[in-house]
Amino acid sequence: MISLKNINKYYKTANHELHVLKDVNLEIESGELVSIMGSSGSGKSTLLNIMGILDEYNSGEYWLDETLIKSLSEKQAAKYRNEFIGFIFQSFHLLSYKNAMENVALPLYYRGIPRKKRNKIALEYLEKVGLLDWAEHMPNELSGGQQQRVSIARALISQPKLILADEPTGALDSVTSKKVMDIFRDVNKLGITVLIVTHEQDIADMTDRQIVLVDGRITESKNAHV
Repeated sequence: MISLKNINKYYKTANHELHVLKDVNLEIESGELVSIMGSSGSGKSTLLNIMGILDEYNSGEYWLDETLIKSLSEKQAAKYRNEFIGFIFQSFHLLSYKNAMENVALPLYYRGIPRKKRNKIALEYLEKVGLLDWAEHMPNELSGGQQQRVSIARALISQPKLILADEPTGALDSVTSKKVMDIFRDVNKLGITVLIVTHEQDIADMTDRQIVLVDGRITESKNAHV
């Protein structure tokens, strides 16, 4: 599903050029549950952004589902992101003025699905993450773990083939983190490829394969013991 070949990424500042990703080669098969580990500044979020077509790479090749991503127009890239990829972030990115159901339904709004139908589907996905009773609560009325489960439901509602999660448990306590990871494992059993960026070893241990990034290079890729 994902094939990265000699990916390099640079950021130019006023004084110098920062080489963030260095000849990254990575293959991820459809249906895998994978974690990318690394300390702050190792390049893991940059790598995730490239895979999510949120950032461009400077050299190399990125193939997603047999499509060379470099060749996509902005319109094509947006379509790919909306229909192929589900994003989950540490900071949840929920709209504060919409309730849980409306936040989950948002991707369907952009697809032009009528309000009544998209809200009905949103309730089904809230039920999947155990939050049906909280459908009409606003984000500020939800705990961190509940907000993250809302964001997972929102990512799933568009039925993506790939879930990209950037530090999804970073703001959660250990018990809540375990519950969120259980949801990811359930999602993965449905055949959805799940890629999780984390700096927490116990989270990485709950995935099937761990990739370690150090200073922009992949130094290790191993099967985890679950």
